[in-house]
Amino acid sequence: MQYAPKSIPRKAVSQSKGGGLGQIMTDHKTRRQFLAEASLSLAGAAAFIGGSEDKANAQAGPPPSTPASPHTPTPGAPPAFGTSTEVGPEVSPATFVEAEKIVQAPLTTHDRATAAGNWRRSMAALYERRTGPRKVTLEETEVPYSNWNPIVSGESHWPERDVFVRSTIDPGPLPSTDAEIAFAPVTKLSLWIEKKQITSERLTKIYFDRIAKYDGKLRCVITLTPEIAIRQARQADREIAAGKYRGPLHGIPWGGKDLLDTAGIRTTYGAEFYKNRIPTSDAAVVERLHAAGAVMIAKLSLGALALNDIWFGGQTMNPWLLEEGSSGSSAGPGAATAAALVAFSIGSETEGSIVSPSMRCGVTGLRPTFGRVPRTGAMTLCWSLDKLGPMTRSVEDTMLVLQAISGPHSSDLASVRSHLDFDAKASVKGLRVGYLPNWMKEAPATEVDLKALAVVKKLGMEAVPVSLPDWPYGSLNIILFAEAAAAFEEQTLDHRVDQLKAQVPDAWPNTFRQARFLSAVDMVQADRLRRKVAYQMSRVMGEVDLLLVPSLRDEMLTISNFTGHPSLTLRAGFVQVAEARSDWAPDPEHPLPKFSPPRTVPHGITLIGRLFQEGIIARVGLAMERELAVSRKNPPEFDE
Repeated sequence: MQYAPKSIPRKAVSQSKGGGLGQIMTDHKTRRQFLAEASLSLAGAAAFIGGSEDKANAQAGPPPSTPASPHTPTPGAPPAFGTSTEVGPEVSPATFVEAEKIVQAPLTTHDRATAAGNWRRSMAALYERRTGPRKVTLEETEVPYSNWNPIVSGESHWPERDVFVRSTIDPGPLPSTDAEIAFAPVTKLSLWIEKKQITSERLTKIYFDRIAKYDGKLRCVITLTPEIAIRQARQADREIAAGKYRGPLHGIPWGGKDLLDTAGIRTTYGAEFYKNRIPTSDAAVVERLHAAGAVMIAKLSLGALALNDIWFGGQTMNPWLLEEGSSGSSAGPGAATAAALVAFSIGSETEGSIVSPSMRCGVTGLRPTFGRVPRTGAMTLCWSLDKLGPMTRSVEDTMLVLQAISGPHSSDLASVRSHLDFDAKASVKGLRVGYLPNWMKEAPATEVDLKALAVVKKLGMEAVPVSLPDWPYGSLNIILFAEAAAAFEEQTLDHRVDQLKAQVPDAWPNTFRQARFLSAVDMVQADRLRRKVAYQMSRVMGEVDLLLVPSLRDEMLTISNFTGHPSLTLRAGFVQVAEARSDWAPDPEHPLPKFSPPRTVPHGITLIGRLFQEGIIARVGLAMERELAVSRKNPPEFDE
């Protein structure tokens, strides 16, 4: 989970002048700034409850009496709401006065008194699942009964067959330096290994040497796995020598975001209270990479519990600009892949966690369609939003990895059977690439985005303007916050989250606590809005084959994640920055470093595809990667 950088202005509608979550972002506030301010508003409202209680009681008057339930029910009388035994703490009209500020649902004096007088009979018992004598423990493996299905009625654009055609490239001779070998994409590494020009064991040791040399600057590795890596590398070499080649990932060293379970190897979620957590089985994705012959060399950092780039070992840094974080929450995969400490990595995204670190670190990130890749054995943040995907140094690499990890798994009820249709040799001419004209004229779009749009036309594709309604898409985050708070309920209520290094208002501990005060009614309404948004995306994707958008456009990060559409983020050029960037809300007491002269850093674009049409966005991305010719430049401090 990760949000767009704070310097991006966006337009939204202000619905209320009051505090709390009802105040929608104004013209020059990003979602992160809004959330930080909302955090303070909610904290202030909570603190105010006690002080205003007497005044509100005097205004509201005594609550109406509630008749007691008869001890002996009349035969044949049905059960009725509001007749339970009173439980829970006393509440008063004053309680509702303050609660109304949080949920932005004002009551009349009479309504407030009625609600307070009846609360302990009608509503308090509903919390018995976690507060009463019959408390029910929900195991980590218990998923919600409701399942998000990204496919809306009438949609039928997904592939009907499995096709996978690699590009035919000559990888050339094996480079003379270890650095050149390490930075090579998997498309080349796999051919050198297949042709026995390099062994998997030698390649694995090259990456281990680079980790030893550079991880101190980046803090992107949580756990090294040398024993399993050397064992897997030697097995790969024996099999390849015997003619038993498993495919393009055979013998290729990789690193996984440390929310993927690994049997007998700690999986920490980047959180202090999970530092010594050791799973007994592998995540489904890990199993599939093992089966493909890939070599696991490291568990990579993530922002604690999948938020931003700070974990118990510190902040993971950007190889291109060591004064700033690598972005998150796939912080380690972004940094390690960019600095060539691994050949490829696996990240995850709930709302931006592959896109943003790929942008900042200049790597290629593929966020698959929701349901294509199983999440069994991966940390749950949001059941209806979490996605696992590859982060690599070239577009085709992402497809080599996606092919290996795709497919349903019996333990992930949201995973589905789907086809993967990718032909690296197919033409892109005639494809319709949608774009939102206004988005290309304002931040976060840059000259790089405009050049990419021009390249679309140069490659023979048609650039098609499209539109989306001006809706408050950020309202969908009620779902994200509610699901995340539910996933980490026990850790919040027993205050384990207080151990996390990041304790600012926009970090998880505060958000998890705040989320308990979100309205359940608004949660349902947000889910209905989600379906409405999905129909809008279905309409747009019916007009075009894919979309080209500024990678960190706030609305599209939200929309496409909540609708489950796949995205491909790739480097498209370079920009200059005069100030370090951060995933965190601005903190005047800790200003970000400034640079004079400005620093040059990579900048990427994002392609959004139709559901399960990763093959099309990869074809277009591959053509644009070749035309733009900016993907092979490496971070200077790590290019040796």
